[in-house]
Amino acid sequence: MSESDVEKPETSAMITEVVEELNVLAGSIRASQREAAARIDPSLQAFGLRILRLLVRNGPTHASGLAALLAVDKSVISRHTKPLCRLGLLETRPDPTDGRAHFLAVTPLAVAKLEELRAGDTAIVHRRLASWTPEDLHELARLLAKLNTP
Repeated sequence: MSESDVEKPETSAMITEVVEELNVLAGSIRASQREAAARIDPSLQAFGLRILRLLVRNGPTHASGLAALLAVDKSVISRHTKPLCRLGLLETRPDPTDGRAHFLAVTPLAVAKLEELRAGDTAIVHRRLASWTPEDLHELARLLAKLNTP
């Protein structure tokens, strides 16, 4: 084992501090997702909001494809998409290549609601970062990109 393979105690302590801050951030994100879902409809769960956002990003998708993208069982998708359909946020469309299959697609109402949320989320982030220097913002973006690269 080389000297570079041995983690220094101060590095370990700093990594622990980063993990703790990431846990705080993740908790804040989960809470904001629950609040965002409730702003669309009080009965909407955060996972339903994830489904809507994924469908906006990817377009109409089969339930099995959605389950694969979200790494859940298809029954979970079924359980969460039924309320979305009842709320008028999601619709099913026949698959033109397979008469037995259907695509899940967001409705114009869902797109409008998600745009309202996005605008609000952007305003919150702008308020939190408005006092940061351009250098700090650039550094945050650079470090997040580095962290997000496997």
